[in-house]
Amino acid sequence: MSRSFTFLVNPNSGGGAAPRVVVPLARRLREAGAAVEVSYTSSPAVVPDLVKAAVADGRVVVSVGGDGMLSSVAGAVVDAGGELAVIPAGRGNDFARMLEVPTSEAAQVELLLGGAPTPVDLLSVVLPGRPSVMVAGSVYAGVDARAGEIVDRSHWLPGRLQYPVAAVRALATYRPVALTVEVDGRRSEHRAANVVVANSRYYGKGMAIAPEASVDDGELDVIVIEAAGRLDLIRSLPKVYDGAHVALDEVKVLRGSRVTVSGSYARSRAVVPIGADGERLGDLPATGADPLVVEVRPGAVKILR
Repeated sequence: MSRSFTFLVNPNSGGGAAPRVVVPLARRLREAGAAVEVSYTSSPAVVPDLVKAAVADGRVVVSVGGDGMLSSVAGAVVDAGGELAVIPAGRGNDFARMLEVPTSEAAQVELLLGGAPTPVDLLSVVLPGRPSVMVAGSVYAGVDARAGEIVDRSHWLPGRLQYPVAAVRALATYRPVALTVEVDGRRSEHRAANVVVANSRYYGKGMAIAPEASVDDGELDVIVIEAAGRLDLIRSLPKVYDGAHVALDEVKVLRGSRVTVSGSYARSRAVVPIGADGERLGDLPATGADPLVVEVRPGAVKILR
């Protein structure tokens, strides 16, 4: 029996690339005998109902967009007990890169029709006073979250330049954060540029921030980049693309299944931003307050691979 699909498409992803991706792909699937529905939405609030209806009808839910869209869809698929597929059409597409989702239309059709539902880990993320959310790739606080904010205002730049330019601009103006990090009960203090709690190896459009990360090992990779001179950090930026940065003395790598983070800028009331898969998540709880909590959900979602 041929599969049936519900495509959930963020029309704003990739500067409007998502609709251009889904139309020919849906046509080829229908020509192959598959039933395909397509829903366009840029509102995470309506995603759970769309997913619930698709799963109740026995359809594979296909996320078409970027990493932020994927995270909102993945959490809803977990709640509904369904199966997920990923078609990258955003600016970063880092989780699709981690899953090695093909970029050619023909290969994507083959994946959707013949791929095996495979358990994949997700992150459960809780900020004090807010309900938990599911995240696919990574959660980060400090200079990287600041870079994400800059990317959101950099649509005038060509896509290939948005992340590198934002990273340099964020590093050029960063302030160290006094961080408290706890991994499976092991507590450490850091004066850091940023911290990343990663399920996926990639973020920031191909940066291998956590080169040893795996989406099916039931563990999180925690990358702490200690504070250093701004020029030193900018010069080290190219090392992140192949993972060579983890050999630097300023980089600490921790592993575990439950991570808490809190922290503040020294002598400043400014908030420390938190990002998750290219979207702003909120503000980092200050030192001494209830922390940000990130836990791995092993095999939480089945994704066609």
